[in-house]
Amino acid sequence: MDARELEKLWEEHTGHEFATRDVEATLETMVEDAYVNHVPVLTGGVGKAELREFYSKRFIPAMPPDTTLEPVSRTVGADQLVDEMIFSFTHTCEMPWMLPGVAPTNRRVEVPLVAIVKFRDGKLAHEHIYWDQASVLKQIGLLEGVGLPVHGVETARKVREG
Repeated sequence: MDARELEKLWEEHTGHEFATRDVEATLETMVEDAYVNHVPVLTGGVGKAELREFYSKRFIPAMPPDTTLEPVSRTVGADQLVDEMIFSFTHTCEMPWMLPGVAPTNRRVEVPLVAIVKFRDGKLAHEHIYWDQASVLKQIGLLEGVGLPVHGVETARKVREG
């Protein structure tokens, strides 16, 4: 696949996750042994059976309705893509994939997020997703950050504005 095909497949995949919210269409973009690793909280799954469970119960239905992804930068290689974005939402529902065990706080969150996506055989092979969990916890009120080198929405603003 060339760079444009990788980008198109990734955009199709995220479109199914966030726009159509279609679990089976999301899985169709992935190889059989694909895996997703949300590094800060160790959520995701390995293989389509685990990913079906993850996407259908802990990810797609647990996405706040005002969720947005704001692109910041993208780097595309021969078989890998790296997206830097601002992930924004209001914490109006339980989010077991990002905030496992945390009840909704109704607070607004904006956090820089990086996705490293590997492709194989014309499909997604894995996703490594990174974000600053301390920034998320500060924004929802679970971490004060007083005396700690922790920031909230300022991290997203710094990425956005430079």
